Amino acid sequence: MTWLVWRQYRWQAAIAALLLAAFATALIVTGLQMASHWHALLTTCTNSSACGTVSLGSILGHDLVVLSLAVPVILGFLWGAPLVAHELENGTVNFAWAQSITKARWLTVKAGWLLLAAAVWGGAVAALVTWWSGPRNAFYSNQFQPNYFDQQGIVPIGYAVFATALGIAAGTVCRRTLVAIAVTIGGFIGTRLLISQFLRDHYMAAVTAHYSPLSHYSPPGSAWVLSTGVVDKYGHVFSGGSAPEVNGVPITAIPASCQGLLFRDPTTLSRGQLHQAASCMQASGFRGFTTYQPAYHYWPFQGIETGIYLALAAILLAVTFFVVRYRDA
Repeated sequence: MTWLVWRQYRWQAAIAALLLAAFATALIVTGLQMASHWHALLTTCTNSSACGTVSLGSILGHDLVVLSLAVPVILGFLWGAPLVAHELENGTVNFAWAQSITKARWLTVKAGWLLLAAAVWGGAVAALVTWWSGPRNAFYSNQFQPNYFDQQGIVPIGYAVFATALGIAAGTVCRRTLVAIAVTIGGFIGTRLLISQFLRDHYMAAVTAHYSPLSHYSPPGSAWVLSTGVVDKYGHVFSGGSAPEVNGVPITAIPASCQGLLFRDPTTLSRGQLHQAASCMQASGFRGFTTYQPAYHYWPFQGIETGIYLALAAILLAVTFFVVRYRDA
């Protein structure tokens, strides 16, 4: 049975290997160039304040990294969706199941090898992207931010396994390859948006820092900032956008005594007077806040999200086995 799977997918495996080799070559070349640039910046930025405008990484490398986000869903509709659906459409599955091979063994071997291949392919792409992004992570500290988080670490492996399992399940239930492809693409994108937009920031308890209402706070390292603003003693949150305002707080919400300290002739407003205004607002119940996921939550988040997608893949495979076993082909 394993030999049959190899003969059936050997050309697809060869093409996938060539594409991976080309992807690796491009990322290695551009990654080495970026690493050289990064090491040069380590010296330059020590003696200059202009490094905040530096763009690190080539356009080709950046585009390839962004395209890597599509790898799991491509595996899902190219490898997963036709696995059962194509056999059902052609009627060849009846011949396979009429032999000594049981439905469960047929599906276990074929799905098992495809899922393993998807995990290896997704892991290889993720490893290359993670390595390539190393200098950018060190320079920008943005690996915890949405989209960057999705490209690196171990989560792409979970995405690839889930997308392939989704394709297999869609093909088994829908029995039509084109319909299964559409379901795989839509289901994968919908699931990714749901988890990344509504669930991810709740995996672990966030940290909230409070500070002077006229100050700013930047969490250390590659923390993921969820929200920032000013809150008053009644719990009203001010995040800006309602001009005229001071640090996001509408002027009408600032006590008159504090306004008198703030709105003076700018040429006479000293650091001490600004501190007095901040103290006045703080005494009136205003506090600045920043809610964030600290940098040390990065790998726990990677593990949690990978586990979620692997669990979803297991559920989809269970549905697939149930349908194949109990529904006539």
